[in-house]
Amino acid sequence: MPDIHFISGLPRSGSTLLAGILRQNPRFHAGMTGPVGTLFGAMLAAMSPQAETALFLDEPMRRDLLRGLFDAYYKGHLDKALVFDTNRAWTARLPALKALFPDAKVVCCVRDVAWVMDSIERLVRKNAFLPSRLFATADERATVFSRVEALAHRDRLVGYAWSALKEAYYGEHSSSLLIVEYDILVQRPKDCLRLVYEFLGETPFDHDFDDVDYDEPEFDRQLATPGLHAVHRKVEWKPRRTVLPPDLYEKFTNLSFWRDPKGSASWRITVQAPEKKAS
Repeated sequence: MPDIHFISGLPRSGSTLLAGILRQNPRFHAGMTGPVGTLFGAMLAAMSPQAETALFLDEPMRRDLLRGLFDAYYKGHLDKALVFDTNRAWTARLPALKALFPDAKVVCCVRDVAWVMDSIERLVRKNAFLPSRLFATADERATVFSRVEALAHRDRLVGYAWSALKEAYYGEHSSSLLIVEYDILVQRPKDCLRLVYEFLGETPFDHDFDDVDYDEPEFDRQLATPGLHAVHRKVEWKPRRTVLPPDLYEKFTNLSFWRDPKGSASWRITVQAPEKKAS
């Protein structure tokens, strides 16, 4: 089994892009969100006291079963030295991950939450004739306000990821996290990847930031949200105006807790938090 690290964080914040860059290194395997995180959660539930057969499982057996999930899924990549598994749930599972893989680290891709919402909203509008499965009902899809509210709920795409990341950022294993802000990744990819390699303790690799190749069109079609995981070949910054109404933008733009280092031992590649003026 190769060594394993994890990619997590917020949606629409560069995790697929980062995976596309890392997989250029022939020693690494990386991809978009896969099934391991979901299977991990299902196995934990199946081994909980709510399952009547759980009494046949002791602690070492639970660990072996969960560890075996990774061994089975990645046995096709034994030629790699390092595997990155991507899932937004990993930040909520950090105590379990550290128990299974004590040396594992988690690279967390983040972005101003208002711009996360903006990015999803742009995809929804781009596919105006294809109702996205990111929303459960017609009422949720109705307006930008209902769409953003649905995404922000604590058990939905953005709200869950934000809550899980905040738990890990202030948790006892925060020193195993590296926060990578999207704006820095796309504006200064070479410097950013140098720091990622330093965090991982890996030998630097000469990446080609003008030819990053990654896409999962079939997965995105199943979600009825084409382009959700498409990566532009050239890593570059493209400034634009938000499509969110001003009140929605203001509501979500001040949620970047990771810009404040107090209370966390996380490594950070982030925008400097503005200083608070004395009242």
